[in-house]
Amino acid sequence: MGSFVMGAPLEQSEAIYLLWNKPKPGEPLGMLTEGPEHKVIIDIPIAMGRNEVTREEWLACVAENGCSHLPDPRILKFGGGYYYADDPRHPVFDVSYFDMLEYITWLNRKAGADVYRLPTEAEWEYAARAGTNSKFAQGDSLTTDQANVGVFRRIDGRSKADPDNRKTPVIVDELDAANAWGLRHLAGNLRERTMSCWSERHLGLSKSSDYLAAANEVDNCRRVAKGGTYQSSAEYARPANRGAGSETYRSRRTGFRIVREMLKE
Repeated sequence: MGSFVMGAPLEQSEAIYLLWNKPKPGEPLGMLTEGPEHKVIIDIPIAMGRNEVTREEWLACVAENGCSHLPDPRILKFGGGYYYADDPRHPVFDVSYFDMLEYITWLNRKAGADVYRLPTEAEWEYAARAGTNSKFAQGDSLTTDQANVGVFRRIDGRSKADPDNRKTPVIVDELDAANAWGLRHLAGNLRERTMSCWSERHLGLSKSSDYLAAANEVDNCRRVAKGGTYQSSAEYARPANRGAGSETYRSRRTGFRIVREMLKE
């Protein structure tokens, strides 16, 4: 257990803000949704999955009738046709929040205890930072050798994707993608769903147990997603960046990983 500073200063998200907004003179440049920065104490001991949940793991749940949804591994190409991310070690996508809960219920049944769940947003960011407070866990920059993210260039005044960008998630064992704690692909590859409900600003809670209680209080909300994707720039893969989606939404860009609550010593 430990503590960390959750969120980011406004200027860290200036690039994303300018991509979507035309600021007025004197207007703050940055994403208010990434603040306020505040200290969070991790007071619930957890172990987080080293990797995103894979197709192999998901299909085991399907085979045992724990998961009712069979995810589609196809990703549509521009101009028609499909890319396929169907290796057993590809991270699973095309699964909703409710689908994820089915997987977790199945896993807990196999464990014989209610110990597995999705991470809260606070737990996810704590793990992604791995003891750092820099822009990325890897430092002030992130390369495509370290994360499956897109590269975009300004051409004729427009942002265009580099033709060498990867077109799908990579298998969980690829790239130099581990942070200092050995957790892989928390930056890029697939955005990862958490159990936390979306709020326009951080709740500013002081303990991870408070964030867990807040997540458990609401049955129907947009759930926070973190980490960036293979189709987005590195700016979206910063630990502080936040997004959200409905509980029924299945995306080709969103997956998940699990945590296990450990006994306090």
